[in-house]
Formats: sequence, structure tokens, C-alpha cells
Amino acid sequence: MLQLILLRLIADAPRHGYDLIREIESLSGQIYAPSPGVVYPTLTLLADMDLIAEQPGESSRKLFAITEAGATHLADRQEEAQAVMERLAHLAKKAERSDSAPIRRAMQNLAMAVRGRLQKEGVEAQTMFDVAALIDEAAHKVERL
Repeated sequence: MLQLILLRLIADAPRHGYDLIREIESLSGQIYAPSPGVVYPTLTLLADMDLIAEQPGESSRKLFAITEAGATHLADRQEEAQAVMERLAHLAKKAERSDSAPIRRAMQNLAMAVRGRLQKEGVEAQTMFDVAALIDEAAHKVERL
């Protein structure tokens, strides 16, 4: 599975190991990031199989490009490669649906606003009742979503 993902990404553009790790992490919605201890040996295996080849570069990082044999191998396993990439996309969608970061941010903003308003000197009881009514109204609206 990882071999096909790496080969597919390298087919899109020459890449180095770190870039491949970050791209997989991005494609999966930050749910999965393969470790360097898995990626680099897999790149070595793909190179040994003549499916990718190291490219000359200015960086100390090894840049890999797909070979003709690699392109043929990928074409022969196109359906399997597509299924693996779709699994990564599915992970990303799942992460997007379950990411509650916007809710946590909004709740923190509300808590700060309420604290800031109620900590001012001379806050009248009616202001506290108004704030409580606004929060209750928001809760009722959320329940009706």
C-alpha cells in the first residue's frame, strides 16, 4: 500500500522523503503520517526495483523521480493505486467532519467575552441576566440544528 502511494506521488512530481511524508499527512487530513523509518526503506526498495531513481539535486536530500518501469508498474496497478488514494481522501473527509477545532475556538471566545464583560466594575444584575439569556438562546438554537 505505501509503495503505491509513494510511487503515485513521485509520478506526479519528483520528491524527497520528507516531502512525501508531509504530502501523505496532508492528503489524509493529518490523520496518518508514515514514519521516516518506514518511508526511507520503502524508497530504497522502490529504487532497488528500478521503479524510482535518485535525481541529481542541489539539496542534501535525495530527490526521487519515477522511472519508465515505475510508470508501467503504476499503470498496471492503476485501480489499486486509485483505491489507496481514495482511502487517504476518505480519511481526510472523516477528519474534517470530526474536527471540532472551530467549536473549541468559538467556545473560548465566548468564555473570554463573558468573563471580560462580567469582570468590569459596576456590572448590574440586569447585565448578568441579559448575558445568561443570550447564552440560553444560543444553546436552544444549537439544539434545533
